[in-house]
Amino acid sequence: MASTDFSRTIGGHHHQHGFGRSQALFARVHLDLPLTLLILLLACGGLLILYSGSAQDLNMVKRQAIHFGIGLSVMVFAAQLPPRIYQNIAPWAYAVGVIALIGVLVMGVGAKGAQRWLALPGLPRFQPSELVKLALPLTVAWYMARHPVPPRFSHLVKAIIIIGLPTVLILRQPDLGTSILIFASGALVLFFAGMSWALILSAIGLVAASAPLMWFFVMRDYQKQRVLTFLNPESDPLGSGWNIIQSKTAIGSGGIDGKGFLQGTQSQLEFLPESHTDFIIAVLAEELGLIGVLILLAIYSLIIMRCLYLSSQCETLFGRLLSGSLSVTFFIYVFVNIGMVSGILPVVGVPLPLVSYGGTSVVSLLTAFGVLMSMATHRQR
Repeated sequence: MASTDFSRTIGGHHHQHGFGRSQALFARVHLDLPLTLLILLLACGGLLILYSGSAQDLNMVKRQAIHFGIGLSVMVFAAQLPPRIYQNIAPWAYAVGVIALIGVLVMGVGAKGAQRWLALPGLPRFQPSELVKLALPLTVAWYMARHPVPPRFSHLVKAIIIIGLPTVLILRQPDLGTSILIFASGALVLFFAGMSWALILSAIGLVAASAPLMWFFVMRDYQKQRVLTFLNPESDPLGSGWNIIQSKTAIGSGGIDGKGFLQGTQSQLEFLPESHTDFIIAVLAEELGLIGVLILLAIYSLIIMRCLYLSSQCETLFGRLLSGSLSVTFFIYVFVNIGMVSGILPVVGVPLPLVSYGGTSVVSLLTAFGVLMSMATHRQR
């Protein structure tokens, strides 16, 4: 039965009761009111933090607001499409994403030592890996929903090939952080489809055993340096260790209630690098303190819990697999960014979702929320 297909903790669907009038109105247009309000709250808070982290660059804040406007419009549109449309376009979206990633390697635009952007005539510059963040779990969910679950070994092998191709292409850019996150988004679909724990533990063991090979034959010099800096940032305090040292200084100096909005010394005096992108939560911690960070984490937690709840409302296996993957992947983005900024993970260049500056990231994340709402609100006739 369909209710037993989703063999991980998200479980089967239950019809909702007790909708308020506003929720009912939103449901008619396939939007979830609580999730939409939480996203808007996070977006508004993110613009305030960005204003401080960008050294009061109002133009950057306006551009980010435009990104949010575009992303919200796409989210609403994505929510209107029924799940069968996403099932039909999944392999085509995957093919376009892979072709775009190949295009990046052939004629991509470089920045800061990496070639991750694609500039096509008549289109704004964009990062194809952000599009693959949605296309990959979409395709893996489409593939797994076409076969019995828990999946057979032969189906797992084919699914891993689907996951591995864009992962390797992104790794070649090089972008180790995004490639790991892309791989995780696809692997989560296999996890929710009921992949056996024996295979999961075997895969973890294989990755651990291959770590030395990755160190010598896969990782670039700057990636190795990031790992060494993570283990001992004080070994090069004015070089590779500068970012994380300044970040931890900003976080620690904020204390309980912070120094006050726009009063942070590390960010406002430009000691903190990338304060408007990867390290933006350090700005928040310094100026609004532990209280501000806890409020942000509370908003993120509510978003993730609501997404998981909506995942449980999906009527199809495809919808549950896809929604579950998107929900947990969003959590991973938050965890990895905060972990690297606070020094418990190596710096891998992952932005803070819907807070860090970046148009492609914002639009792709909001599109994913729209897809998730579509999966949860459309009912089979």
